Amino acid sequence: MNPIDILVTNGTVLAMDQDHTVVENGAVAISGDRIAGIGPASSFSSHNVAEVIDARGGIIMPGLVNTHNHAAMTCFRGLADDLELMSWLQDYIFPAEARLTEKKVYHGALLACAEMILSGTTCFADMYLFEDAVARAAKEAGMRAVVGEVLYDFPSPNYGPIENGFSYTTELIDKWQGDELITAAVEPHSPYLCSPDLLVEAAAVSEASDVPLIIHVAETRSETETIRSTYGKTPVAHLGDLGVLSPRLVACHCVDLTEDDILLLRQKNVKVSHNPESNMKLAAGIAPVPRLLEAGVCVGLGTDGCTSNNNVDMFAEMDMAAKIHKVNCLDPTVMDARSVLRMATIEGARVLGLDGQTGSLETGKKADLILIDTNKPHLTPMYHIESHLVYAAGAGDVAATIINGRLVMKDRHLLTLDAEAVMAEVNEIAKDILGG
Repeated sequence: MNPIDILVTNGTVLAMDQDHTVVENGAVAISGDRIAGIGPASSFSSHNVAEVIDARGGIIMPGLVNTHNHAAMTCFRGLADDLELMSWLQDYIFPAEARLTEKKVYHGALLACAEMILSGTTCFADMYLFEDAVARAAKEAGMRAVVGEVLYDFPSPNYGPIENGFSYTTELIDKWQGDELITAAVEPHSPYLCSPDLLVEAAAVSEASDVPLIIHVAETRSETETIRSTYGKTPVAHLGDLGVLSPRLVACHCVDLTEDDILLLRQKNVKVSHNPESNMKLAAGIAPVPRLLEAGVCVGLGTDGCTSNNNVDMFAEMDMAAKIHKVNCLDPTVMDARSVLRMATIEGARVLGLDGQTGSLETGKKADLILIDTNKPHLTPMYHIESHLVYAAGAGDVAATIINGRLVMKDRHLLTLDAEAVMAEVNEIAKDILGG
């Protein structure tokens, strides 16, 4: 084994691998940016270790993967609550976004990164404006991220007309190609805000560069009705006819689906990002996730942005994802804890095409892991570890976060960001937004 830079030891290792490996009184050894070994803590006692992190009997597990976010929307948290989607988007969010700048997006994204690191998220996918600023913020924070500039038919506050949007996207892909943390993606907003030509071109750029293609799809019934009235088919069928559906496509929300839509998503190996809290808050509906899983569609979890959720807490998202489907199906056995936990870890990584790097603890993979402090009243006793993580644990139970082999948070203290300074910057941005 290579020299061990960090040894996280004296905890229960929950690997989230294919074999559902659990190691009691285990340890994870890290060399450089990768996992060098996993096993009983005693098996590492003779190794030279640069830094030891004592899990104190807690849980050592993969970092959480947030498959859909608009990170800089932290700037608008609470600005426009209790509204339906189209009013929220057209009357409040788009006007507020028209006044965004690269600097505002950068600081908003830093705030989101701080919140995500503290709540155990090590990787996120983002769709927004000025996405190079989001990439730079994630890089500074030490987070793994998939970033893409939102593309739509009308002029953008960032790039102006759509032809410039594609130029910005290709520049983003070229700039971050080969980076150890950042992956660029192609991200048209939705079938209702993107012409067929735009969607086809976006798919072509994604295919040529072999990067993810991320889009909102079938988020509401009204969206489906709009696409049906315009093109005579559902949003999923519309994308299928355009040749946009592919294994690279991440379809976000997928609330209003037909059985034919589900079968088409599976046939084309499309990945789905499920965003239950956002869908609940905007009263968009409940995505048929149990049916998607039954059909064999790969589904991950996402928080969406802080204006339609108000947080980027994946522990809260797991809890809601499990419970909303139980009550919707009137079946307590659907969306069991293990399935939901996999959606937040290895399946989320698979959604983003990163399952070879992250999402589970396996030797040779990138060292993206978190430590859960279980010495808490609300986590005592612990009969079933996966159930505890989904139904009892919370963001504040994350004691340490390691990304790409780098310790970015320890004992609830951020090591890569000055949280006070970041919050102060966003509070100044909020004053400008209110003043406008």
